[in-house]
Amino acid sequence: MAIEVRIPTILRTYTDGAKAVEGSGNTLADLFDDLESRHAGIKARLVDGGQLRRFVNVYLNDEDVRFLDGIATKLTDGDNVTILPAVAGGSAAADGSPAGMA
Repeated sequence: MAIEVRIPTILRTYTDGAKAVEGSGNTLADLFDDLESRHAGIKARLVDGGQLRRFVNVYLNDEDVRFLDGIATKLTDGDNVTILPAVAGGSAAADGSPAGMA
């Protein structure tokens, strides 16, 4: 079973710079185990305590897996998995109000 996994820039050090890698598994958890076997250290960046890390978003064929079955989400041959770091941040104005709101 071949599943394409798109890797964000911040995690490409684990994949020797590859933007996408192939993996296999019946579930997302199995896929992460498979990726770990070939790209040591990547799983710890994605999973903590058997769940997706809070600031990691994973999409299966453009659907957020948090709204499916999380890391227990079933996979099929030809699926596309996209890993994205959550985006947060911004700055506050000098008076403490959100930027652009002062």
